[in-house]
Amino acid sequence: MDVKTIKSIGRKLKKFLKQFEDCFNRSEPRENLETIVRGQLSDLERKSLEPIALAAGVPPRTLQDFVSSGHWDHQRMRDQTQEIIANRHAHPQAIGVIDESGNPKKGDCTCGVHRQYCGNTGKVDNCVVGVHLGYVQGDFQCILDSDLFLPKEWADDQERREKAKVPSEVTFRTKPQIALGQVKRALNNGVRFSALTFDELYGRSGPFLDGLVELGQDYVGEIPCDFTGWLEKPKVLLEPTPAEKRRKGRKRQYPRLSRRSRPACEVRNLATYSPAFRDQAWQRYRIKDGERGPIVWEVKCAVFYRKQGQDGLPKQAHTLIVARNVLKPKEIKYFLSNRSLRSREVTLEGLLWIAFSRWPIERCFEIGKRDLGMDHFEIRHWEGIHRHFYISQLTQLFCAEVQHDLREKKTPGTVSDGRAGSASRKRLDYSTTLGAFGTIELFSQNHRCDNVLSTA
Repeated sequence: MDVKTIKSIGRKLKKFLKQFEDCFNRSEPRENLETIVRGQLSDLERKSLEPIALAAGVPPRTLQDFVSSGHWDHQRMRDQTQEIIANRHAHPQAIGVIDESGNPKKGDCTCGVHRQYCGNTGKVDNCVVGVHLGYVQGDFQCILDSDLFLPKEWADDQERREKAKVPSEVTFRTKPQIALGQVKRALNNGVRFSALTFDELYGRSGPFLDGLVELGQDYVGEIPCDFTGWLEKPKVLLEPTPAEKRRKGRKRQYPRLSRRSRPACEVRNLATYSPAFRDQAWQRYRIKDGERGPIVWEVKCAVFYRKQGQDGLPKQAHTLIVARNVLKPKEIKYFLSNRSLRSREVTLEGLLWIAFSRWPIERCFEIGKRDLGMDHFEIRHWEGIHRHFYISQLTQLFCAEVQHDLREKKTPGTVSDGRAGSASRKRLDYSTTLGAFGTIELFSQNHRCDNVLSTA
């Protein structure tokens, strides 16, 4: 990157921030936003508000008041960020990724702080947790939305709520409920996903999966090994027989499963004992290229019916995928998709591409925390924490757009497939159809590779 390019980035930032002017009613808060964004883009070691203010020659209290109690529309900023992505970066292969991220915190005054699992430390720790929705389109990756998870202990404690200024309309919501709300909001702002992917925390929630179906949203998400369903659609009785109608006593609820139907079974047992999986050979797929060579998983799949809706009855056909790590055969993942392989437009390669696409949001967390100070907030109030999240998203969107523009100048008309290693990076043309997901491919059993066990 030459001096001319670096200077142009400063002009781009000015132009970029003008898109958010309608979130403020005065010039001072607009200037405060620019100060914080420039501070997050700087080489400061600590990117909390005080170091940013001191480096810019601004009283720290000015930025602290701006974020914690200033009069400006942070929700409009979040929506505007999503509208920019919808207008500039829409693509038929765009994927949405749902994940959470923890930020360790000391004390018990920061809103939402609680002893809970923290991905940052990899253990149960005193932390606050945010639920995030990411957007992945080739090498363009950013965070669309973030919400603070409020544990039930906080939601039910009126004194702590008042100290942290939690709005009265905010109630306890599970993480899948938060994520579903984020998806609805993004769709309302014009963002479109070819599919969503998520880990088993969200995949185990039936109401969450039902909500995605109601939104008309496809998904390929991980589910727990004790998730239950059927490989063959059981018979459903829609109404009582004439004899049952005449029978006195308590009436049965309809529609319902026939008595002769087999009970729903856990997916780990289906994968082990059912003929549909037992008689099926493992297929090896190259998931991505690692530092020591291709990362390969063995895969089996079958049509699957899960319990849907409040009545828990099977409805549409799903696809159940069982994946086993070639190097670690005990590492098994189960994926469920509401796309059926019976459809001509759906391929196993395409489903695997989506299923193994959670890593980009981890990359967003890494960049956001390491380079932009996403976890450097020292604000304790509900609104201030959300404002910090949204400003960090805005800064990351600017970085993603700059990288995207620079990449486009070098390779116009293509989008880099970040899943491949640098030595063998493939590219997907913008005209590629939805089913053509480039780097997920069959891996020959005879293909020699140092990190694939010869005995596997």
